[in-house]
Amino acid sequence: MTKGEFRLAYAPGVTPGKWAGVWAERVREVPLRLIQVPAADAVPLLRDGGVDAAFVRLPVDREALHVIPLYLETTVVVVPKDHAVAAVEEVELADLADEDVFEPLDEVLAWGDRPGQPAFTRPESTAGAIELVASGAGVLLLPQSLARLHHRKDLTYRAVTDAPQSQIGLAWLEAATTDLMEELIGIVRGRTPNSSRGRTPQQQPTRKKPPQKHSTPKPRHRTRRRRT
Repeated sequence: MTKGEFRLAYAPGVTPGKWAGVWAERVREVPLRLIQVPAADAVPLLRDGGVDAAFVRLPVDREALHVIPLYLETTVVVVPKDHAVAAVEEVELADLADEDVFEPLDEVLAWGDRPGQPAFTRPESTAGAIELVASGAGVLLLPQSLARLHHRKDLTYRAVTDAPQSQIGLAWLEAATTDLMEELIGIVRGRTPNSSRGRTPQQQPTRKKPPQKHSTPKPRHRTRRRRT
């Protein structure tokens, strides 16, 4: 951690805003700096000391790292809006057997056998592959968060039910499990401030109860009996 801030890297498609908001409420004295980096660069940057923690796409090399798996993402296929796939809610890999499928160089999905037919080129980036899909040259499979990140009005996407999924995890160096790191772990896992394993929660000032007002009893009025 650099003096006065905690640096948190995140891969494209990860949306750390909610966690950053909770950090701002709980750790007011240490600003959280968010740094977006290509998925392949997150772990090297972490090992070089460029950041204190990172949201990464699994799997990664876990040597000297602590990694907490967080959630799995749905895999989708991106197609032009007038494509036949757009007429259904979801597809299987077999439905894409005759499609030209792009494999960008920054691919984040781990494939055994890639579906469909190899497209005529390998784009350098996911953004470049999206441009080619928009031209009608093929389709692209990727995590749903990346499809949303690269949204275009002329494209749509559908879930692929039997495709490999990308998993997001929180990674940090084993030797750097600080109180602030524990604070971040607690936030990401949804712990309340009192249950966080990090720093000792700041005690809230005890509020004094306002003095109770004692009402003065009203004197009883004796009813005089009339003499008969």
